[in-house]
Amino acid sequence: MPDHKPQTAADLTIDDMHAARARIAPYIHRTPVLTSSYLNELTGADLHFKCENFQKAGAFKARGASNAVFGLSDEQAARGVATHSSGNHALSLSYAAGRRGIPCHVVMPRTAPQAKKDAVRGYGGIITECEPSTTSREEVFARVQQETGAEFVHPYNDPRVIAGQATCSAELIEQVEGLDAVIAPIGGGGMVSGCCLTLSTLAPDVQIYAAEPEQADDAARSFRAGHIIADDAPETVADGLKVPLKDNTWHFVSRNVTDILTASEEEIIDAMKLTWARMKIVIEASCAVPLAVILKNREVFAGRRVGVIITGGNVDLDRLPWIK
Repeated sequence: MPDHKPQTAADLTIDDMHAARARIAPYIHRTPVLTSSYLNELTGADLHFKCENFQKAGAFKARGASNAVFGLSDEQAARGVATHSSGNHALSLSYAAGRRGIPCHVVMPRTAPQAKKDAVRGYGGIITECEPSTTSREEVFARVQQETGAEFVHPYNDPRVIAGQATCSAELIEQVEGLDAVIAPIGGGGMVSGCCLTLSTLAPDVQIYAAEPEQADDAARSFRAGHIIADDAPETVADGLKVPLKDNTWHFVSRNVTDILTASEEEIIDAMKLTWARMKIVIEASCAVPLAVILKNREVFAGRRVGVIITGGNVDLDRLPWIK
């Protein structure tokens, strides 16, 4: 039977998540869930951290990228893949393309962390730099795609990518029973959409929260307004969360998310530092936003069993945000 090929988010079903899970199993880790009695006491909640910072390429995005790359026909794959990304999707697509032995072309903002650029090149990715705005990114990308003929794998607005990200929450509900809520960072909304796809079917009683920087709060404003509001170039320490929602992720966010909560730059940095100090794990600023939001909104989460998705650990160690 030929693979079901969803064209839009509305076409995605739980079967696409199951198919993605089988397809990507040889190429990804089933990541661990960690707990911290200190953070439980501090928040009043029972927190379970799903550690995608230990994922291949250092981020959850290896799931969606692998699903897209290994779902291509041989004819499509021969032309390679291409994307634009501030970092983790670039790394992940380069990783997956390398495992399949095909070229990967990446448009990255010139301001992206050097550690991420080095890692993309280390996985064999070919980088073209752009200015740090959505407009510049899309213009430069259009040129690269035209020159290469490569298959576009969008960082999040792609049903294949969303189906791959959905495998993370599928693992989480197997690893931790009886969750009341799951919270994940939101930028473009790929991970949150994946949570929506999986949980709305397999665990419909689990509430889904998204966490966002105050300085890049377009998803929160979109959620309140009932339509997508896009910022072109927000500034935040959470560099993975600067991109706007698109139609495929908005489909899930608008239907399945309970709330989108925000945290200040200082709160995000404090939560990142706290996680490093107390859990002894390396996480990016973007991944600290859920904990920052939980600490800020204790009354929402207290007394509840909460899955917290730590989305990545690709940090530029020479530019830690608490070192002035």
